Amino acid sequence: MPRYQAPLDDIRFVLEDLLDVGQEANMPGFEEMTPDIFFQVIDEGAKLCEQVLFPLNQSGDAEGCVFDQGEVRTPAGFKEAYRTFAEGGWTGLACDPAYGGQGLPELLNFVVEEMICSANLAFGMYPGLTRGVHNALDLHADEAIKRRYLPRLIDGSWSGTMCLTEPHSGSDLGLVRTRAEPAGDGSYRVTGTKIFISAGEHDLTANIVHLVLARLPGAPGGTRGISLFIVPKLLPTDDEGGLGARNEVTCGAIEHKMGIRASSTCVLNFDGATGWLVGEANKGMRAMFTMMNAARLAVGIQGLGLAEVAWQNARAYAGERLQGRALKGAKCPDQPADPLLVHPDVRRMLLTQKALIEGGRALAYWVGLAIDRAEHHPDPKVREADNEFVALMTPIVKALLTDIGFDVANLAVQVFGGAGYIRESGVEQYVRDARITQIYEGTNGIQALDLVGRKLPQNMGRLLRRFFHPVAEELAAVMAGADPVLIELATPLAKAFGRLQTATTTIAFKGLEDPDEAAAAASDYLRLFGLVALGAMWLRMAKVVQARPDHPLAASKLATARFFMAKLLPETSGRFAAIMAGAKTVMAGAAAAL
Repeated sequence: MPRYQAPLDDIRFVLEDLLDVGQEANMPGFEEMTPDIFFQVIDEGAKLCEQVLFPLNQSGDAEGCVFDQGEVRTPAGFKEAYRTFAEGGWTGLACDPAYGGQGLPELLNFVVEEMICSANLAFGMYPGLTRGVHNALDLHADEAIKRRYLPRLIDGSWSGTMCLTEPHSGSDLGLVRTRAEPAGDGSYRVTGTKIFISAGEHDLTANIVHLVLARLPGAPGGTRGISLFIVPKLLPTDDEGGLGARNEVTCGAIEHKMGIRASSTCVLNFDGATGWLVGEANKGMRAMFTMMNAARLAVGIQGLGLAEVAWQNARAYAGERLQGRALKGAKCPDQPADPLLVHPDVRRMLLTQKALIEGGRALAYWVGLAIDRAEHHPDPKVREADNEFVALMTPIVKALLTDIGFDVANLAVQVFGGAGYIRESGVEQYVRDARITQIYEGTNGIQALDLVGRKLPQNMGRLLRRFFHPVAEELAAVMAGADPVLIELATPLAKAFGRLQTATTTIAFKGLEDPDEAAAAASDYLRLFGLVALGAMWLRMAKVVQARPDHPLAASKLATARFFMAKLLPETSGRFAAIMAGAKTVMAGAAAAL
């Protein structure tokens, strides 16, 4: 049977020792968020995840959701768990206090989301989507819509979805055909079909609020003519949560999926459903990107959470499973064989997992802190810098951490061997669950295109400086110092950072002449960037424990940092070579030859 324990020691190390979470309390609105309060909330979240959500993960996957005449039933135990979750205030953790939210830092929300995703990703989809709807409405809806919907979304009595994809329109939202006709009373009649709608129908909440992309009559073609509408499953009768007639939106089917089987993924049919415009007409993409950008970061956290639980199970199994003898002689002569941990290749896999997870956690939480600074720091220059940093890192966090989630889960199966391929072990579920994270909210290839096509050239490359400058300064300071351990770690990172700088310049110039050059290099470039970012986090973590050799994680952090720099960072050489090779071998030849 699988196991999960929230990694509280490493979470505390990243928050307290690496990022100085105490600075949150210095920001307006967060004055009460001292480290003690921060960790009290995290401890309670860990108990919820370990004791309530995790026990339902494997059974929820086995049972899945059931579709019956337009209604969806979630697996046994989910309704009770959701009630506990909502009553505990977890649905409104980082939501607007003006409408009943707790208004806690986004960094804290990142930590709780990671634990939820480790414990039960399919369950986490339901409140996760609701939080995205909250964000979009909070920023773009008028006061009447906010007053009617936000309190219910925040207290968890209602839930939300984002309805983008149509049978003919996936990543290219400019092809959306769903239409919205004015009804003459300020509302609209929305008609069309949306597919792959996570949490589109279920039995967890009294109402489901859909955010739907649709076209108004005479709207321009492409994305310039898309508007955003709020379409509830049940029509509200007042601002106090009263519910009236069923709206003309129905679930036509649920998908039978590879993973996250306890999360209902629906076909939704809108047949003249009543809806209301959110924001300005034909400006729906701006509002939807508010939701999508937050969702992309949340999906990155999903990858991190799945990686953590997969590694925990692989590490435990490798310590218990007796198989073969150590090459230098028996380590456990009183046993019939040594544990898997003695074998170099098993250690390689476990250290790879550990290095990617702990580096990824540090990177994700750094971005979470930057979100709080961008929204709450009193200095406008700091807010601007952190906002640009978050924009730059969003595609990297989404793509890198979801790739890590899948790779780590896959390695967990390999550590288990044949037992990992069997459902009883639980680790094969993590592979299946992780696979979707590389696809939804914009495939990882699209994240790479966003990085090279939008983020690199934005404001004449100013976004890049938000990452490049602090890394360059840190490397220079370490190399000018006298600590041989830190210099040992910084030397390969400096070389990888140089490759990233050269690749950035090459893509920028080649892309101006031929867009295919930038696009063909995009995925390799994002991976190169991500590896350098992980390396930068490992150097920072090494600096922390070098200054505190008595820290309980000091030996582990230094050993893992050395492993990352020696065994994983060299991947940057291959990625760099692929980038410099250009687009010719990718684009040459007729399509028929593919």
